[in-house]
Amino acid sequence: MTVRFVGAGPGAPDLITVRGLRAIATSPVCLYAGSLVPPELLGQCPPHARQVDTARMTLDEITAELVAAHEAGHDVARLCSGDPAVFSAVAEQARRLDEAGVPWEIVPGVPAFAAAAAALRTELTVPGVGQSVVLTRDAANATPMPPGESLDVWAAAGGTLVLHLAVQRCADVVAALREHRPASEPVAVVARASRDDEVVLRGTLADITERVEAADVRRTAVIVVGPVVGVAEGCDSHLYSAARARP
Repeated sequence: MTVRFVGAGPGAPDLITVRGLRAIATSPVCLYAGSLVPPELLGQCPPHARQVDTARMTLDEITAELVAAHEAGHDVARLCSGDPAVFSAVAEQARRLDEAGVPWEIVPGVPAFAAAAAALRTELTVPGVGQSVVLTRDAANATPMPPGESLDVWAAAGGTLVLHLAVQRCADVVAALREHRPASEPVAVVARASRDDEVVLRGTLADITERVEAADVRRTAVIVVGPVVGVAEGCDSHLYSAARARP
């Protein structure tokens, strides 16, 4: 039997892959991340499937559920909000499954930053404007960041920054960014991207904190920083250029 870490998408129930939906529909056990997973997806579980909300569980408790399901001969759909590749805690769960001899695989999903870019109607890599994207997070009240990966480092490096788990400390994040970027730097905050109650806030480093506070956005949001935010201009890419040699 197999544990499948399924990217459940950013929130909209139809932003999930066919493979991910099939994993849910065929697994007698489903572990999911509380309010981050839309109830419509849980409705795709088989009748009488065991559904376990992991929101208040420890890693050991989650592992015990996965191992018990394997020993009972049941496949498991372990739902992860967004995509399992980004801030999903899959690595630590997978290590424990390896130790227990439980097979597992990953089913990709739509990440929150992609849904946020869609809400902003922008490409995060606009030719001539920005061609690098850093996905990072705030380190306060969380696992410490590795050496050389502080917000200060990324702010100075340039490019587009996408910050997860940071909106609660928006003022502190902005203060750190202002050490290296101008007050006029474009910023957007997208809360609950792709959901019916999605909120999109646009501004600059000079005023985004006030906008976030006024909208009472406190969680389930990403912060996008850089000139690509809402950009209307840029040069054409070489991909479709008439000057590009084609076989």
